[in-house]
Amino acid sequence: MNAEPQSADDQPAPPAESQAPPEPNAATIDEAPKLQVGAFVDAYFAWNENKPADHANFFPGVGTSAKRDFEAGVNLAQVDFVLAPRPVGFKLSLGFGTAPEVVHAAEARGIAAHPDIWRNLVQASAQWQTGLGRGLLLEAGVYPSHIGMEAFQTRDNWNYTRSWLGELSPYYQTGLKLSYPFSGRWSAQLHLLNGWQVISDNNRGKSVGAQIAYGADKLSVSLNGIVGPELANDDIRALVDVVATWKATASLSLGTSLDLAREDRPAGLDAGWQGVGLYARFAPPAWRTAVAVRGEYYDDADGAISGVAQTLRELTLTLEHRPVPRLILKLEGRYDRSSADVFGTRETGVDGQPLRTRDQLLVVLGVVASF
Repeated sequence: MNAEPQSADDQPAPPAESQAPPEPNAATIDEAPKLQVGAFVDAYFAWNENKPADHANFFPGVGTSAKRDFEAGVNLAQVDFVLAPRPVGFKLSLGFGTAPEVVHAAEARGIAAHPDIWRNLVQASAQWQTGLGRGLLLEAGVYPSHIGMEAFQTRDNWNYTRSWLGELSPYYQTGLKLSYPFSGRWSAQLHLLNGWQVISDNNRGKSVGAQIAYGADKLSVSLNGIVGPELANDDIRALVDVVATWKATASLSLGTSLDLAREDRPAGLDAGWQGVGLYARFAPPAWRTAVAVRGEYYDDADGAISGVAQTLRELTLTLEHRPVPRLILKLEGRYDRSSADVFGTRETGVDGQPLRTRDQLLVVLGVVASF
C-alpha cells in the first residue's frame, strides 16, 4: 500500500577484522523488506457537445480527468515503487499525462520552485511505523490529501471524471502526517503542511490539517479540515469537509460529501464557498459491471476558489465494466451547468480565445489497465 528489520541499537557489534562476517540465515533473508513495483495506464476519449475551439473541456485550473475534447489522450500513466513501513518504508509514484500537468499548474514559481520541477511527481513520502500504542504512523513528504471522497486516480473512484468538490480541494499535500488508530473503528490524523496543494510554499506560514474517522463494515464517516495562510499576504483559508459512505445492501452503496470554506481577503471582506455531492453505486457481487451516479451543487458566489463568481451543478452517470481484473472500462455521460459563462465553445473572439457558454455535455470513454 516483510517483517520488521532490527533497529541500529539491536544490531550485534561488528566482527573483528580477523573474523569472517556471519552467514545470513534463512529467517533473516525472508524477513527483509521487499520493494513492490506496480503501474497503470489511464487513457480516454472525450466528446464535448460544445466543440470548444481550444479543445479544453473545463475552465482553467481544473480538469484533472478528460481534459481534452475529441481526441484520445493519456489522463495518467503512473509507476509506483513501494516499500512497506516495517518499521520504515516509502512510496514513490511518478505520473505522466494531462492530469499531473493540470494538478501542478498552481505551484509557486521562484528559486528552485516551478510547476515543471514537480510535473511528474504524484507521491514521494517516507513512512515510519513507530509501534507506539496501537501503531502510530508518521509520514513525511508529498502524499495524497486527506480531504474529499475522490482520489486523484480515476480507477479508485465510482465515476471517471471528478466532481467539483474534488477539483476545487487539494489532491495532494506536502508536510508531516501523524495517523493513529484508537480502535478497530476509530482513527485520527494530524498534518503540518506547506499549504493548500503546494510543494513549494508561497509564504512563510504553514497550514494545519486534521481528520477524525469512523469505519465499520457498512458505514464510514470522516470529518476533515485544513486551515492556514494560503495567499501571498498570509490571509487565512479554512475548509471543513465531511465524507460518508454507507453500504445499504450487498449491491448498493451510497455516499455524500460536504464542503464549507472561508477565506480572508486583503480588503477585509471574507470570501466563502460550499458544495455538496450525492453518490450511488450499484455493483452486484457476481457482476463484472457497475453503474454509478453523482449529483452535485457547488456555490462559489465570490469566485474565491474557481476564479469566477458562479454556482455549478453537475449530473454524471457512469457505466463500468471489468472484463478481466486488471482492466477497467468506464463509459460516462456528464452534464455541467454554471450560473456564469465558463465553458468553451467552437466560436472565438477577436483575441482568438473561445467564446463561453453556461453549460456543457460530455461523453467520455475511459480505459485503465493495471500491471
